Amino acid sequence: MSIAVLLALAHAAGACRTASPRVVAAPAKRSAAANEASAPVMAQDAAVAAPASEPGPAPGSSDSLQAGIALFKQGEYARAEAVLREASGPEASAYLAASLAKQRKYAEAEAPAKAALEADPMNEVGVPALGAALVGQRKFDEAIARMSDVLARKPDFAYAYFWRGQAFYGSKRVDRMVSDFETFLKLAPNSPEAPIVRQLLSSLG
Repeated sequence: MSIAVLLALAHAAGACRTASPRVVAAPAKRSAAANEASAPVMAQDAAVAAPASEPGPAPGSSDSLQAGIALFKQGEYARAEAVLREASGPEASAYLAASLAKQRKYAEAEAPAKAALEADPMNEVGVPALGAALVGQRKFDEAIARMSDVLARKPDFAYAYFWRGQAFYGSKRVDRMVSDFETFLKLAPNSPEAPIVRQLLSSLG
């Protein structure tokens, strides 16, 4: 079973808190999965999600950052994007990048994600947003390098392993993908993506 199918099934089961499921048919054989071009980007809806928290201020708030974060957490990504473009600072850039990635605007998401990480290299929203942006553009080598840099500074950053694993998958380095996904499961065993990642690894047998 391919990553595309497994993570789409995670959506249908409710693993993603805000996005709609997209099921993509794919061959079940491992060799076919290793060559599937679109599979790596299918994880972005779950893995760019912001940390769970109470809803922020209403969208009409004068505080653009808090209003944008609230809209993002409500799944209103286009509206969050518009509001966050009026905000400033690394947190605003991180959530802007995440909002863009959620809409699969990967090229647009790259710059604000990098801006967020320049100011705050371990930003918990910016790191997975950059991973999604790079993998979504098939910039696998850069994604591997960027996520590796994060892990050199913070070896327990679970979603850096997740996105580096996606990049290894896209570059057909399945053994490295398996290693990163196994580490992701050790660090985030109860994450929304964990059951699907386990199923994937089991299918590779």
